[in-house]
Amino acid sequence: MPMHAQELNYISQFTEKSRKLIVKDETDVIVCGGGPAGIAAAITAARSGASVRLFEVNGCLGGVWTAGLLTWIFGFDKSGLSREILHRLDERNARRGTDKDNFVYEPEEMKLLLEEMCVESGVEFLLKTQVVAAYKSENRLTTIVTESKSGREAWRAKVFIDATGDGDLAALSGCKFDVGRPEDGAVQPLTMNALAVVRDVARLRKYICFYGGDQKWREEPNRNFVAEIRRAGIEPSYNVSKIFHVRDNVILMMCNHEYDVVPWDTEAMTKATVHGRREVFNIARGLHRLGGAWDGIQVIATAEQIGIREGRRVHGLYTVTEHDLIQGSRFEDGVTTVSFNTDVHQLKKDRGNTGYNRISVRPYHIPLRALIAKDVEGLMMAGRCLSGDFVAHSSYRITGAAVGTGEGAGVTAAVAAMSNRLPHEVSWKESKIMLEQILPVKF
Repeated sequence: MPMHAQELNYISQFTEKSRKLIVKDETDVIVCGGGPAGIAAAITAARSGASVRLFEVNGCLGGVWTAGLLTWIFGFDKSGLSREILHRLDERNARRGTDKDNFVYEPEEMKLLLEEMCVESGVEFLLKTQVVAAYKSENRLTTIVTESKSGREAWRAKVFIDATGDGDLAALSGCKFDVGRPEDGAVQPLTMNALAVVRDVARLRKYICFYGGDQKWREEPNRNFVAEIRRAGIEPSYNVSKIFHVRDNVILMMCNHEYDVVPWDTEAMTKATVHGRREVFNIARGLHRLGGAWDGIQVIATAEQIGIREGRRVHGLYTVTEHDLIQGSRFEDGVTTVSFNTDVHQLKKDRGNTGYNRISVRPYHIPLRALIAKDVEGLMMAGRCLSGDFVAHSSYRITGAAVGTGEGAGVTAAVAAMSNRLPHEVSWKESKIMLEQILPVKF
């Protein structure tokens, strides 16, 4: 039998001894992944009355919002947690722009805010903790194992939510999934984001997206910025590089693409992270050498987690498709509405055309069924690992949609757990009644 390609690099095999693990806790709902979807799922489930455990691999909550230094939120003008987060950012003066749907925020304030919201809601969360194994009784997920500085620990719950972004829990549980473009598995590129400080941000206004909150000022500054990078003698890997104004003289540089990397290939992820950081510094130093408005620009922080656009798309009871986007599909079990157009980034280096036209979508629903795993009972998905095709994913992967799917998964998981049912046995009508009681936010 031919050896699997990945096994060709193995020198030999080592058998690890089996051992008994203490079950640290049994709870109603476990959420794996503390990014935008996971935060929404955990908070919503806890506010619904369920006991909730949340595990996050990074050293802060927020995922791409914080560890990834995204700084730019769009598709966010919704009631519920989105509106609450927006309002609480405004209370801290931590948001730039006047549009409630698209704005720039301060990532450090976001870290603190999400921690406070989880504590207030009664969510028990652990940082620097990764799910590494999953176990079922018959076909129902019952137990997960995590690893951290505390070692390997087992945890049980009635319902689990995969909000890892990459579908890690679903894969460990035995779910089938799709990855990348159907014909060849090509995935959208990664991006290393970085915060930088400049001497006078006003002098860079022609290069900054949404300067002063102007939502129409987007395309031209991108072109201007790329032209400046090229004037410095550098060809950026991301040909639509961007700058956002975070606060005062602090900006966010989004000027990197890393191609052909799936997020569960640690060696490739390491190389992409190192290469991405080097490119960001190279661009900043090249701009500094130009002088003028760029004189003194300096990188002050690069992302802890390189930004990931695409991982596993876990098979659910329904698959959101390109057709749903074009038709503006509505469902009785629609948990959130998405109106963001498709956005397939360049898939291969040195190829400007992705092969996919940008589709102007009609507002469509993500149905609850797309958040319920098809192959394993007691497991739900929230965020970009939910069930959808390649094109649809390029629309609903935005963090505004992630929060909406997190709310839907969180409340349904809570209702199911507290009534000793499985998620597919709970109607969205029942979940929605609960959601309206616990998220009455109308700022």
